[in-house]
Amino acid sequence: MNDNGKEQNAPKIHIDDDWKAQAKAEKDRMAAEQQDKQPPGGNAGGARGGKRPSLPPATFETLVSTMASQALFALGAVPDPNTQKAYVDLELARFHIDMLKVLEEKSAGNLTEDEKQLLDATLYELRSHYVAISRRAGGVV
Repeated sequence: MNDNGKEQNAPKIHIDDDWKAQAKAEKDRMAAEQQDKQPPGGNAGGARGGKRPSLPPATFETLVSTMASQALFALGAVPDPNTQKAYVDLELARFHIDMLKVLEEKSAGNLTEDEKQLLDATLYELRSHYVAISRRAGGVV
């Protein structure tokens, strides 16, 4: 022991105060390297390592549009983006149309006039399209 009553062999503790700055610098360097590896024109892979396209606002209109789009895909109105061929799945189309009907029933009395008209018109158009496709396919409606 020394004069102060402390052991001379006590381990010295080194405190690295700049570890946060080093970690941030490393993170920034890695992000810059990743950005350099990105092909020009953006990232087609969505959120993986790049910026995603801006999403539409979360509104009633967007909800109806999204559900209607799914029905239209199933009715063959929009080709598959991978094969560029349109496929008809009447059962799936009917499911999405029925889901819009559930939305209509559950939101009755809570919609603005514009929202109600949008939902009514969307259901009418999808049902008409469904009947036409079903008849062309020889199915029973």
